[in-house]
Amino acid sequence: MDITLPASTAMLAAFCAAGDLPLLLPFLLAVIGGFFAITSSYIFNDCFDVDIDMINLPNRPIPSGAVSWKQAFIYATALALIAVFISFYLNPESFGVLMIALGVITLYSVFFKRTTPFSFVFVGIAYGLVPIGIWLAFDPAGFLTNWQLNVGNINLPIPAILFGLMICMTDWGFTLAGVSRDVEGDKAKGAPTLPVTYGIPLTSKFILMIWIAGLLLSLAIGLTAGLGPFYFIIALISGFWMVWRCLRFIKNPMPELGGNLFIDGSNYRGVMFSAMIIDILLSIFINSYPSIFNLMIW
Repeated sequence: MDITLPASTAMLAAFCAAGDLPLLLPFLLAVIGGFFAITSSYIFNDCFDVDIDMINLPNRPIPSGAVSWKQAFIYATALALIAVFISFYLNPESFGVLMIALGVITLYSVFFKRTTPFSFVFVGIAYGLVPIGIWLAFDPAGFLTNWQLNVGNINLPIPAILFGLMICMTDWGFTLAGVSRDVEGDKAKGAPTLPVTYGIPLTSKFILMIWIAGLLLSLAIGLTAGLGPFYFIIALISGFWMVWRCLRFIKNPMPELGGNLFIDGSNYRGVMFSAMIIDILLSIFINSYPSIFNLMIW
């Protein structure tokens, strides 16, 4: 999921802006930078959730002692710094968005998770900014040119906005499924997550609503970006599969099924992003070699 997200975003941005693939070096850097930024936030969150993981997931690297807290923190910091340098190299707008995202997810791990049942909102905002930041590296919006702020000259395409919104909202469902699994440790350590405060049954219904919205947004992305039938077929099949998994969780709102749904959400998004990549490649091939494509059909 965390590799196909930046890859699909970079390809979609280049496809919408120029109808072609992105240049290889910026593409590879964007994928690495996006992956490192997301991964660093996971590890950083694990550093501040050791007490909870000791109860819920004691076999994880930090609570099990396989990796020390200091090693994990240094590793997370190193990944984040590499992502920051890459974003700085690619585009000042990408750099600015990444810094905001890192600030939001840090506040979540350090403060919001232990103070409000709506902390998942901040996780979604942080991850929703990831595709926006990557998009700006290939199709700048014009609000930060030569490090000068141009507030009145912003041009962010609709597919980019929808992509960011889709990641934001589906990450709410993704995160809430994970904290439904972790409800025992969160309750014991005083983390007032949504499942702890309002119960897993209510949380499961909210998760279903979120994933339905994610399915609709995935279709809206394809429509506004001019993607082809391959993307829509896979988006519909995988989206309905995800909705079915959510309904299964509603019928049996147990922490174990929350953990399963957490993995399902990762797999669903990985499949959908991969479908987007394949569809873009097919569209470019068809547009570049229409005679070969017609010959293949006949």
